[in-house]
Amino acid sequence: MQTPNPSAEQKRAEITQREPIAAIATPSGEGGIAVIRVSGRDSIALVQRIFSGADLTAKASHTIHYGCITRNERILDDVLVSLFRAPRSYTGEETVEISCHGGVINTQLVLEAVLHAGARAAEPGEFTQRAFLNGKIDLSQAEAVADLIHARSKKAAESSRQQLEGKLGDYVKVFRQQIIDATAMIELELDFIEEDVEFASRDDLRRLFTDLVSSIDQLLETYETGRIVKHGVRTVFAGAPNAGKSTLLNTLMGRERAIVSDIAGTTRDVIDADWSYDGLLFTLTDTAGLRVTDDAIEAEGVRRSRKAVAEADLVLFLSDLQNPDPQDAQVMAEIRAQWPEKPLLVVGTKADRKELLKQPAEAQARIRHDIEVSSLEGTGIDELKRMMKDAVLENRDIDTSGLLVTSSRHRDALEKTRRHVHTALKGLDTGLTGDLLSIDLRTALHELGTITGEITTEDLLDSIFSRFCIGK
Repeated sequence: MQTPNPSAEQKRAEITQREPIAAIATPSGEGGIAVIRVSGRDSIALVQRIFSGADLTAKASHTIHYGCITRNERILDDVLVSLFRAPRSYTGEETVEISCHGGVINTQLVLEAVLHAGARAAEPGEFTQRAFLNGKIDLSQAEAVADLIHARSKKAAESSRQQLEGKLGDYVKVFRQQIIDATAMIELELDFIEEDVEFASRDDLRRLFTDLVSSIDQLLETYETGRIVKHGVRTVFAGAPNAGKSTLLNTLMGRERAIVSDIAGTTRDVIDADWSYDGLLFTLTDTAGLRVTDDAIEAEGVRRSRKAVAEADLVLFLSDLQNPDPQDAQVMAEIRAQWPEKPLLVVGTKADRKELLKQPAEAQARIRHDIEVSSLEGTGIDELKRMMKDAVLENRDIDTSGLLVTSSRHRDALEKTRRHVHTALKGLDTGLTGDLLSIDLRTALHELGTITGEITTEDLLDSIFSRFCIGK
Protein backbone atom coordinates (compact mmCIF):
# COMPACT_ATOMS: atom_id res chain seq x y z
CA MET A 1 0.00 0.00 0.00
CA GLN A 2 1.38 3.41 -0.97
CA THR A 3 1.44 6.07 1.75
CA PRO A 4 -0.40 9.17 0.49
CA ASN A 5 0.99 12.68 0.82
CA PRO A 6 -1.43 14.41 3.24
CA SER A 7 -2.25 18.11 3.09
CA ALA A 8 -0.94 20.49 5.76
CA GLU A 9 -4.38 20.42 7.45
CA GLN A 10 -4.41 16.63 7.50
CA LYS A 11 -0.90 16.57 8.94
CA ARG A 12 -1.88 18.93 11.74
CA ALA A 13 -4.91 16.77 12.50
CA GLU A 14 -2.78 13.63 12.62
CA ILE A 15 -0.28 15.29 14.96
CA THR A 16 -3.02 16.06 17.47
CA GLN A 17 -4.55 12.58 17.23
CA ARG A 18 -1.55 10.27 17.56
CA GLU A 19 -1.55 8.43 20.88
CA PRO A 20 1.28 9.19 23.31
CA ILE A 21 4.25 6.83 23.23
CA ALA A 22 7.13 6.51 25.70
CA ALA A 23 10.55 4.87 25.87
CA ILE A 24 13.93 5.16 27.52
CA ALA A 25 16.03 7.29 25.15
CA THR A 26 19.43 6.61 26.76
CA PRO A 27 21.46 3.37 26.82
CA SER A 28 20.48 0.77 29.39
CA GLY A 29 22.77 0.31 32.36
CA GLU A 30 24.30 2.29 35.21
CA GLY A 31 24.91 5.99 34.66
CA GLY A 32 24.51 9.44 36.11
CA ILE A 33 21.21 10.20 34.37
CA ALA A 34 18.71 8.57 32.07
CA VAL A 35 16.09 10.17 29.80
CA ILE A 36 12.55 8.93 29.23
CA ARG A 37 10.96 10.45 26.14
CA VAL A 38 7.19 10.88 25.78
CA SER A 39 5.55 12.09 22.57
CA GLY A 40 2.02 12.34 21.24
CA ARG A 41 -1.41 13.68 22.07
CA ASP A 42 -1.59 15.49 25.46
CA SER A 43 1.83 14.23 26.54
CA ILE A 44 2.34 17.18 28.89
CA ALA A 45 -0.97 16.55 30.66
CA LEU A 46 -0.10 12.84 30.89
CA VAL A 47 3.22 13.52 32.63
CA GLN A 48 1.52 16.07 34.90
CA ARG A 49 -0.50 13.20 36.41
CA ILE A 50 2.64 11.69 37.88
CA PHE A 51 4.66 14.89 38.42
CA SER A 52 4.83 16.72 41.72
CA GLY A 53 6.04 20.27 41.15
CA ALA A 54 5.02 23.06 38.80
CA ASP A 55 1.86 22.94 36.70
CA LEU A 56 3.43 21.71 33.45
CA THR A 57 0.26 22.32 31.43
CA ALA A 58 0.63 26.06 32.06
CA LYS A 59 4.32 26.28 31.17
CA ALA A 60 5.82 27.43 27.90
CA SER A 61 7.60 25.28 25.35
CA HIS A 62 11.33 24.70 25.71
CA THR A 63 11.37 25.11 29.46
CA ILE A 64 12.76 22.81 32.17
CA HIS A 65 11.13 22.14 35.54
CA TYR A 66 12.32 20.41 38.70
CA GLY A 67 10.07 18.08 40.65
CA CYS A 68 9.34 14.45 41.57
CA ILE A 69 7.83 11.51 39.70
CA THR A 70 5.30 9.72 41.86
CA ARG A 71 3.17 6.62 41.64
CA ASN A 72 0.45 5.68 44.08
CA GLU A 73 1.49 8.70 46.18
CA ARG A 74 5.02 7.29 46.52
CA ILE A 75 7.98 9.34 45.27
CA LEU A 76 10.03 7.40 42.72
CA ASP A 77 12.73 9.93 41.84
CA ASP A 78 13.73 13.59 41.65
CA VAL A 79 13.69 14.65 38.01
CA LEU A 80 14.01 17.48 35.53
CA VAL A 81 11.20 17.69 32.98
CA SER A 82 11.75 19.38 29.59
CA LEU A 83 8.73 20.55 27.61
CA PHE A 84 8.45 20.81 23.83
CA ARG A 85 5.10 21.93 22.50
CA ALA A 86 3.98 20.99 18.98
CA PRO A 87 5.21 21.56 16.39
CA ARG A 88 8.52 22.73 17.92
CA SER A 89 9.84 19.30 18.84
CA TYR A 90 11.84 16.45 17.31
CA THR A 91 8.69 14.56 16.36
CA GLY A 92 6.58 17.63 15.62
CA GLU A 93 4.24 16.48 18.38
CA GLU A 94 3.84 17.54 21.98
CA THR A 95 6.88 16.01 23.65
CA VAL A 96 8.22 15.64 27.19
CA GLU A 97 11.66 14.42 28.22
CA ILE A 98 12.14 13.27 31.81
CA SER A 99 15.73 13.30 33.07
CA CYS A 100 15.99 11.00 36.09
CA HIS A 101 18.80 9.28 37.93
CA GLY A 102 20.39 6.47 35.92
CA GLY A 103 20.38 2.77 36.66
CA VAL A 104 18.36 -0.06 35.19
CA ILE A 105 15.84 -0.42 38.03
CA ASN A 106 15.25 3.27 38.72
CA THR A 107 14.83 4.13 35.03
CA GLN A 108 12.43 1.26 34.52
CA LEU A 109 10.31 2.37 37.50
CA VAL A 110 9.95 5.88 36.04
CA LEU A 111 9.08 4.48 32.59
CA GLU A 112 6.46 2.16 34.12
CA ALA A 113 4.89 5.15 35.87
CA VAL A 114 4.63 6.96 32.52
CA LEU A 115 3.09 3.89 30.87
CA HIS A 116 0.66 3.46 33.77
CA ALA A 117 -0.39 7.10 33.29
CA GLY A 118 -1.58 6.31 29.77
CA ALA A 119 1.33 6.16 27.33
CA ARG A 120 2.08 3.20 25.08
CA ALA A 121 5.54 1.64 24.86
CA ALA A 122 7.21 2.93 21.69
CA GLU A 123 8.29 0.64 18.87
CA PRO A 124 11.87 0.74 17.53
CA GLY A 125 12.42 4.02 15.68
CA GLU A 126 8.87 5.21 16.27
CA PHE A 127 9.88 8.71 17.42
CA THR A 128 11.92 9.26 14.25
CA GLN A 129 9.16 7.69 12.15
CA ARG A 130 6.73 10.23 13.57
CA ALA A 131 9.22 13.01 12.82
CA PHE A 132 9.20 11.84 9.19
CA LEU A 133 5.41 11.42 8.99
CA ASN A 134 4.94 14.88 10.54
CA GLY A 135 7.21 16.47 7.94
CA LYS A 136 10.03 17.42 10.33
CA ILE A 137 12.60 15.45 8.30
CA ASP A 138 12.61 13.58 5.00
CA LEU A 139 13.24 9.85 4.71
CA SER A 140 16.93 10.21 3.84
CA GLN A 141 17.42 12.29 7.00
CA ALA A 142 15.59 9.68 9.05
CA GLU A 143 17.97 7.02 7.76
CA ALA A 144 20.89 9.31 8.63
CA VAL A 145 19.73 9.33 12.26
CA ALA A 146 20.21 5.55 12.42
CA ASP A 147 23.54 5.79 10.58
CA LEU A 148 24.79 8.42 13.02
CA ILE A 149 23.82 6.30 16.02
CA HIS A 150 25.54 3.22 14.57
CA ALA A 151 28.59 5.04 13.15
CA ARG A 152 31.77 3.11 13.98
CA SER A 153 34.33 5.71 12.90
CA LYS A 154 34.81 9.47 12.88
CA LYS A 155 34.46 9.63 9.09
CA ALA A 156 31.20 7.66 9.22
CA ALA A 157 29.80 10.02 11.84
CA GLU A 158 30.80 13.07 9.78
CA SER A 159 29.19 11.63 6.65
CA SER A 160 25.96 10.81 8.51
CA ARG A 161 25.90 14.34 9.87
CA GLN A 162 25.95 15.78 6.34
CA GLN A 163 23.00 13.65 5.29
CA LEU A 164 21.16 14.48 8.51
CA GLU A 165 21.42 18.15 7.55
CA GLY A 166 19.44 17.32 4.41
CA LYS A 167 22.12 17.62 1.73
CA LEU A 168 20.96 14.55 -0.21
CA GLY A 169 17.37 15.74 0.03
CA ASP A 170 18.43 19.12 -1.38
CA TYR A 171 20.01 17.44 -4.42
CA VAL A 172 16.93 15.28 -4.95
CA LYS A 173 14.57 18.26 -4.72
CA VAL A 174 16.52 20.05 -7.46
CA PHE A 175 16.46 16.93 -9.67
CA ARG A 176 12.74 16.42 -9.09
CA GLN A 177 11.86 20.03 -9.86
CA GLN A 178 13.81 19.95 -13.12
CA ILE A 179 12.03 16.76 -14.19
CA ILE A 180 8.64 18.10 -13.07
CA ASP A 181 9.11 21.29 -15.11
CA ALA A 182 10.18 19.31 -18.20
CA THR A 183 7.29 16.85 -17.83
CA ALA A 184 4.78 19.68 -17.42
CA MET A 185 5.95 21.33 -20.65
CA ILE A 186 5.90 18.05 -22.58
CA GLU A 187 2.43 17.11 -21.35
CA LEU A 188 1.11 20.63 -21.99
CA GLU A 189 2.06 20.19 -25.64
CA LEU A 190 -0.15 17.10 -25.76
CA ASP A 191 -3.16 19.30 -25.00
CA PHE A 192 -2.33 21.47 -28.02
CA ILE A 193 -1.12 18.73 -30.34
CA GLU A 194 -3.48 19.75 -33.14
CA GLU A 195 -2.18 23.35 -33.03
CA ASP A 196 1.42 22.07 -33.36
CA VAL A 197 2.59 24.30 -30.49
CA GLU A 198 6.02 23.64 -28.95
CA PHE A 199 6.21 24.66 -25.28
CA ALA A 200 9.52 22.93 -24.61
CA SER A 201 12.48 23.43 -26.92
CA ARG A 202 13.97 20.04 -27.82
CA ASP A 203 17.46 21.52 -27.52
CA ASP A 204 16.67 22.84 -24.04
CA LEU A 205 15.28 19.46 -23.01
CA ARG A 206 18.34 17.71 -24.38
CA ARG A 207 20.63 19.99 -22.35
CA LEU A 208 18.48 19.48 -19.25
CA PHE A 209 18.50 15.69 -19.52
CA THR A 210 22.24 15.62 -20.29
CA ASP A 211 22.99 17.79 -17.25
CA LEU A 212 20.73 15.61 -15.08
CA VAL A 213 22.51 12.43 -16.13
CA SER A 214 25.87 14.08 -15.46
CA SER A 215 24.81 15.33 -12.01
CA ILE A 216 23.45 11.92 -11.02
CA ASP A 217 26.66 10.29 -12.26
CA GLN A 218 28.67 12.58 -9.99
CA LEU A 219 26.58 11.49 -7.01
CA LEU A 220 26.84 7.81 -7.93
CA GLU A 221 30.62 8.09 -8.18
CA THR A 222 30.71 8.85 -4.44
CA TYR A 223 29.02 5.57 -3.51
CA GLU A 224 32.08 3.30 -3.27
CA THR A 225 33.82 5.89 -1.10
CA GLY A 226 30.62 6.34 0.92
CA ARG A 227 30.28 2.58 1.40
CA ILE A 228 33.84 2.39 2.72
CA VAL A 229 33.24 5.31 5.08
CA LYS A 230 30.00 3.80 6.40
CA HIS A 231 30.84 0.11 6.57
CA GLY A 232 34.63 0.22 6.80
CA VAL A 233 37.49 -1.04 4.65
CA ARG A 234 37.23 -4.82 4.28
CA THR A 235 40.87 -5.73 4.85
CA VAL A 236 41.96 -9.35 4.45
CA PHE A 237 45.19 -10.83 5.81
CA ALA A 238 46.24 -13.53 3.34
CA GLY A 239 49.32 -15.70 3.01
CA ALA A 240 50.76 -19.06 3.88
CA PRO A 241 50.09 -20.75 7.24
CA ASN A 242 52.21 -19.35 10.08
CA ALA A 243 53.16 -16.23 8.09
CA GLY A 244 52.25 -14.02 11.07
CA LYS A 245 48.73 -12.99 10.05
CA SER A 246 47.14 -13.45 13.49
CA THR A 247 50.10 -11.81 15.23
CA LEU A 248 49.90 -8.73 13.00
CA LEU A 249 46.14 -8.47 13.50
CA ASN A 250 46.65 -8.56 17.27
CA THR A 251 49.38 -5.91 16.99
CA LEU A 252 47.13 -3.53 15.04
CA MET A 253 44.25 -4.16 17.43
CA GLY A 254 46.45 -3.69 20.50
CA ARG A 255 44.98 -6.81 22.10
CA GLU A 256 44.80 -10.58 21.68
CA ARG A 257 41.96 -10.95 19.19
CA ALA A 258 43.21 -14.03 17.29
CA ILE A 259 44.91 -17.17 18.60
CA VAL A 260 48.66 -17.16 17.92
CA SER A 261 50.74 -20.33 17.73
CA ASP A 262 53.90 -21.61 16.07
CA ILE A 263 51.83 -24.55 14.83
CA ALA A 264 50.82 -24.00 11.20
CA GLY A 265 47.08 -24.03 10.47
CA THR A 266 45.91 -22.69 13.84
CA THR A 267 43.39 -20.37 12.16
CA ARG A 268 40.66 -22.54 10.63
CA ASP A 269 38.01 -19.87 9.97
CA VAL A 270 37.93 -16.19 9.12
CA ILE A 271 38.09 -13.86 12.13
CA ASP A 272 36.78 -10.28 11.86
CA ALA A 273 37.79 -7.35 14.05
CA ASP A 274 37.06 -3.61 13.72
CA TRP A 275 40.00 -1.22 13.93
CA SER A 276 40.01 2.55 13.37
CA TYR A 277 42.93 4.55 12.03
CA ASP A 278 42.93 8.29 11.41
CA GLY A 279 39.11 8.44 11.47
CA LEU A 280 38.64 5.54 9.03
CA LEU A 281 37.25 2.13 10.01
CA PHE A 282 39.01 -1.03 8.88
CA THR A 283 37.36 -4.42 9.27
CA LEU A 284 40.38 -6.71 9.63
CA THR A 285 39.87 -10.30 8.56
CA ASP A 286 42.34 -12.97 9.64
CA THR A 287 42.15 -16.01 7.38
CA ALA A 288 43.36 -19.57 7.24
CA GLY A 289 46.60 -20.05 5.31
CA LEU A 290 46.24 -20.37 1.54
CA ARG A 291 47.62 -23.80 0.71
CA VAL A 292 46.64 -27.28 -0.46
CA THR A 293 45.63 -29.49 2.45
CA ASP A 294 44.09 -32.92 3.02
CA ASP A 295 42.48 -31.79 6.28
CA ALA A 296 38.75 -31.35 5.54
CA ILE A 297 38.25 -28.65 8.19
CA GLU A 298 41.32 -26.67 7.13
CA ALA A 299 40.30 -27.03 3.47
CA GLU A 300 36.99 -25.34 4.29
CA GLY A 301 38.97 -22.56 5.99
CA VAL A 302 41.07 -22.13 2.83
CA ARG A 303 37.89 -21.91 0.73
CA ARG A 304 36.52 -19.20 3.03
CA SER A 305 39.86 -17.39 2.84
CA ARG A 306 39.63 -17.20 -0.94
CA LYS A 307 36.05 -15.92 -0.68
CA ALA A 308 37.20 -13.23 1.79
CA VAL A 309 39.95 -12.13 -0.61
CA ALA A 310 37.38 -11.86 -3.41
CA GLU A 311 35.17 -9.55 -1.31
CA ALA A 312 38.00 -7.46 0.16
CA ASP A 313 38.64 -3.76 -0.42
CA LEU A 314 42.30 -4.25 0.55
CA VAL A 315 44.49 -7.37 0.73
CA LEU A 316 47.57 -7.64 2.90
CA PHE A 317 49.62 -10.58 1.64
CA LEU A 318 51.99 -11.67 4.41
CA SER A 319 55.21 -13.53 3.70
CA ASP A 320 57.52 -14.86 6.42
CA LEU A 321 60.93 -13.22 5.97
CA GLN A 322 62.55 -15.94 8.08
CA ASN A 323 60.99 -18.88 6.28
CA PRO A 324 59.15 -17.80 3.08
CA ASP A 325 56.77 -20.34 1.64
CA PRO A 326 57.79 -21.61 -1.83
CA GLN A 327 54.18 -21.07 -3.02
CA ASP A 328 54.03 -17.38 -1.98
CA ALA A 329 54.99 -16.00 -5.39
CA GLN A 330 52.48 -18.23 -7.15
CA VAL A 331 49.61 -17.36 -4.78
CA MET A 332 50.36 -13.63 -5.08
CA ALA A 333 50.40 -13.90 -8.87
CA GLU A 334 47.01 -15.63 -8.80
CA ILE A 335 45.52 -12.87 -6.63
CA ARG A 336 46.88 -10.15 -8.91
CA ALA A 337 45.68 -11.95 -12.04
CA GLN A 338 42.18 -12.62 -10.72
CA TRP A 339 41.64 -9.19 -9.12
CA PRO A 340 43.97 -6.75 -10.93
CA GLU A 341 42.18 -3.65 -9.60
CA LYS A 342 42.19 -4.73 -5.96
CA PRO A 343 44.72 -2.89 -3.73
CA LEU A 344 47.38 -5.38 -2.58
CA LEU A 345 50.20 -4.75 -0.12
CA VAL A 346 52.93 -7.39 0.21
CA VAL A 347 54.15 -7.42 3.80
CA GLY A 348 57.31 -9.18 4.90
CA THR A 349 56.81 -10.36 8.49
CA LYS A 350 59.12 -11.31 11.36
CA ALA A 351 61.73 -8.73 10.29
CA ASP A 352 63.38 -9.12 13.69
CA ARG A 353 64.34 -12.68 12.71
CA LYS A 354 65.26 -11.99 9.10
CA GLU A 355 68.91 -12.89 9.67
CA LEU A 356 67.83 -16.43 10.59
CA LEU A 357 66.65 -17.24 7.07
CA LYS A 358 65.99 -20.91 6.54
CA GLN A 359 65.31 -20.54 2.82
CA PRO A 360 68.04 -19.67 0.30
CA ALA A 361 68.34 -16.07 -0.89
CA GLU A 362 66.93 -17.02 -4.30
CA ALA A 363 63.58 -17.99 -2.73
CA GLN A 364 63.54 -14.73 -0.78
CA ALA A 365 64.35 -12.65 -3.86
CA ARG A 366 61.34 -13.95 -5.81
CA ILE A 367 59.06 -11.82 -3.63
CA ARG A 368 59.17 -8.04 -3.68
CA HIS A 369 57.86 -6.67 -0.41
CA ASP A 370 56.17 -3.31 -0.14
CA ILE A 371 57.19 -3.14 3.51
CA GLU A 372 58.90 -5.30 6.15
CA VAL A 373 57.54 -5.36 9.68
CA SER A 374 58.14 -6.94 13.04
CA SER A 375 55.02 -7.37 15.14
CA LEU A 376 57.22 -8.38 18.08
CA GLU A 377 59.36 -5.21 18.07
CA GLY A 378 56.87 -2.85 16.36
CA THR A 379 59.22 -2.17 13.46
CA GLY A 380 57.41 -0.78 10.39
CA ILE A 381 53.94 -0.94 11.99
CA ASP A 382 53.25 2.82 11.87
CA GLU A 383 54.39 2.98 8.25
CA LEU A 384 52.18 -0.01 7.41
CA LYS A 385 49.15 1.78 8.87
CA ARG A 386 49.81 4.80 6.65
CA MET A 387 50.29 2.58 3.62
CA MET A 388 46.99 0.79 4.30
CA LYS A 389 45.09 4.07 4.36
CA ASP A 390 46.89 5.42 1.28
CA ALA A 391 46.22 2.23 -0.67
CA VAL A 392 42.49 2.49 -0.02
CA LEU A 393 42.22 6.22 -0.62
CA GLU A 394 44.26 6.23 -3.82
CA ASN A 395 42.18 8.04 -6.45
CA ARG A 396 39.50 8.64 -3.79
CA ASP A 397 38.77 11.94 -2.06
CA ILE A 398 37.09 11.27 1.26
CA ASP A 399 35.79 14.74 2.01
CA THR A 400 33.03 14.24 4.57
CA SER A 401 32.22 17.94 4.46
CA GLY A 402 30.57 17.16 1.12
CA LEU A 403 27.85 14.67 0.27
CA LEU A 404 28.66 10.96 0.01
CA VAL A 405 26.04 8.44 -1.06
CA THR A 406 26.38 5.72 1.59
CA SER A 407 23.12 3.76 1.23
CA SER A 408 22.66 1.00 -1.33
CA ARG A 409 18.96 1.90 -1.37
CA HIS A 410 19.76 5.46 -2.40
CA ARG A 411 22.29 4.24 -4.97
CA ASP A 412 19.73 1.89 -6.53
CA ALA A 413 17.13 4.65 -6.74
CA LEU A 414 19.63 7.05 -8.34
CA GLU A 415 20.72 4.41 -10.85
CA LYS A 416 17.10 3.76 -11.85
CA THR A 417 16.47 7.51 -12.13
CA ARG A 418 19.54 7.93 -14.32
CA ARG A 419 18.44 5.04 -16.55
CA HIS A 420 14.99 6.53 -17.16
CA VAL A 421 16.31 10.05 -17.80
CA HIS A 422 18.87 8.60 -20.21
CA THR A 423 16.10 6.69 -21.98
CA ALA A 424 14.14 9.93 -22.33
CA LEU A 425 17.28 11.58 -23.72
CA LYS A 426 17.63 8.86 -26.35
CA GLY A 427 13.93 9.23 -27.08
CA LEU A 428 14.45 12.89 -27.90
CA ASP A 429 17.18 11.98 -30.38
CA THR A 430 14.94 9.41 -32.10
CA GLY A 431 11.92 11.71 -32.26
CA LEU A 432 9.85 9.90 -29.63
CA THR A 433 6.48 11.52 -28.95
CA GLY A 434 5.84 13.49 -25.76
CA ASP A 435 3.45 10.95 -24.24
CA LEU A 436 6.13 8.26 -24.39
CA LEU A 437 8.83 10.61 -23.08
CA SER A 438 6.67 11.51 -20.08
CA ILE A 439 6.38 7.83 -19.08
CA ASP A 440 10.11 7.60 -18.38
CA LEU A 441 10.17 11.02 -16.74
CA ARG A 442 7.35 10.13 -14.37
CA THR A 443 9.07 6.86 -13.48
CA ALA A 444 12.26 8.84 -12.75
CA LEU A 445 10.23 11.11 -10.47
CA HIS A 446 8.88 8.07 -8.66
CA GLU A 447 12.39 6.70 -8.03
CA LEU A 448 13.65 10.04 -6.70
CA GLY A 449 10.60 10.25 -4.46
CA THR A 450 11.52 6.98 -2.74
CA ILE A 451 14.78 8.56 -1.51
CA THR A 452 13.20 11.44 0.39
CA GLY A 453 9.86 9.81 1.16
CA GLU A 454 7.48 11.56 -1.23
CA ILE A 455 6.83 8.01 -2.41
CA THR A 456 6.79 5.34 0.29
CA THR A 457 5.30 1.96 1.08
CA GLU A 458 4.54 0.42 4.45
CA ASP A 459 7.10 -2.33 3.80
CA LEU A 460 9.78 0.26 3.06
CA LEU A 461 9.05 2.21 6.25
CA ASP A 462 8.97 -0.97 8.34
CA SER A 463 12.32 -2.04 6.89
CA ILE A 464 13.98 1.32 7.58
CA PHE A 465 12.68 2.02 11.08
CA SER A 466 13.06 -1.54 12.37
CA ARG A 467 16.83 -0.90 12.36
CA PHE A 468 16.45 1.83 14.98
CA CYS A 469 16.85 1.36 18.70
CA ILE A 470 13.79 1.85 20.92
CA GLY A 471 13.68 5.44 22.15
CA LYS A 472 14.91 7.07 18.94
